[in-house]
Amino acid sequence: MLERVFHLQENGTRPATEILAGLTTFLTMSYIIVVNPQILAAAGIDHGAAFTATCLAAALGTLAMALLANYPIALAPGMGLNAYFAFTVVLGMQIPWQVALGAVFLSGLLFLAISVLHIREWLINSIPLSLKLGIAAGIGLFLGLLGFQGMGLVVAKPATMIGLGDLEKTTTLLSALGFLLMAGLSARKVPGAILIGIAVTTLLGVPLGLTKFDGFVALPPSLAPTFLQMDIAGAVKLGAVSVVFTFFLVDVLDNMGTLIATTFRAGLMRKDGTVPRLREVLLADSGGAMLGAVLGTSTTTSYIESAAGIQAGGRTGLASVATALLFLACLVFAPLAMAVPAFATAPAMVFVACLMVSALRAVDFDDPCESLPAAATALGTVFSFSIASGIGIGFITYVAVNVVAGRARSVSGAVWIIAFASVVSFALE
Repeated sequence: MLERVFHLQENGTRPATEILAGLTTFLTMSYIIVVNPQILAAAGIDHGAAFTATCLAAALGTLAMALLANYPIALAPGMGLNAYFAFTVVLGMQIPWQVALGAVFLSGLLFLAISVLHIREWLINSIPLSLKLGIAAGIGLFLGLLGFQGMGLVVAKPATMIGLGDLEKTTTLLSALGFLLMAGLSARKVPGAILIGIAVTTLLGVPLGLTKFDGFVALPPSLAPTFLQMDIAGAVKLGAVSVVFTFFLVDVLDNMGTLIATTFRAGLMRKDGTVPRLREVLLADSGGAMLGAVLGTSTTTSYIESAAGIQAGGRTGLASVATALLFLACLVFAPLAMAVPAFATAPAMVFVACLMVSALRAVDFDDPCESLPAAATALGTVFSFSIASGIGIGFITYVAVNVVAGRARSVSGAVWIIAFASVVSFALE
């Protein structure tokens, strides 16, 4: 049955190798079951329901990728997108989290539509690589700022806006230790470096009275507070249009970057650069985003951490099945996950941010028409405290710089449209 469904021999792999690969992928991304509920809780979502929604969204989305596309790619609520959901949309724009979930659902529906209608290729190919890289780095910087705030390393100061926090604070010191441990273990290529860092930091807080455990296993928390609570009608209103577009654009770009990187590493990409079963992959990814909104979590997307499982030998969807089952198994460990304090998860946000910022190294800094818009996107995202604003700043800068440089004809129609929409959006704020 496994051979018939996953074509193991054709892909040169075995069940044991695939299961080990699935375990490896799970260990590298399992931090999300701890970090995501805490971020969503900041937006007013019930912590227990967010935990259950995170586990189910990751398990079902990954299972869809396994059975529809037969790829060793795992899905889960995306880092960066969850921060945008909680801190920019809900807390910053004062949009109810139910409406924000409606925006996530609509963005997934839009993603599904362009995948079925083959518009995706036009959109992806029309956006310059420099802007894609700027968006990725900007989200990383945004996530890093949030992580530093959670660690207590960065605090608000009237004179300078932000400044260094209290380094004598115990939770700040533990957070810093957790980040350094994650970084060191990652440098040694230890699977699950982030999860180990979170666990050690949490345990160090026990004798200090900063971490309190109420058990290790229990029935999964109720999903009722978030299940089907999305407000699609509210998201359709003009005030949420930019939110839907941002969720959509970032999800599409993130998905394509992950897909290209993982299929190339696994040797699944064709010689002409095309990806087999692309439509099935996109159906799984867009469906995962919609399902996540139904369950009550921010955008579910493909995880670049899947590359760790591919490095371990994963080549088929059987690896993803193993990952999905492990996420399901986590449902009974809710008390353990919810005991993890914020100072233990904040370093994980900074660590992931450091990985995302590295996207800027691929920007051609010898060409100002490409490098300046990319940098403006990244800087605009973190200093405006808004991914949507950063994207708008980047696209407007790209058009302006290329027009002044006499390269207006090189600007694609999609970039003109997004830049114009961004100008209108800024004018209406």
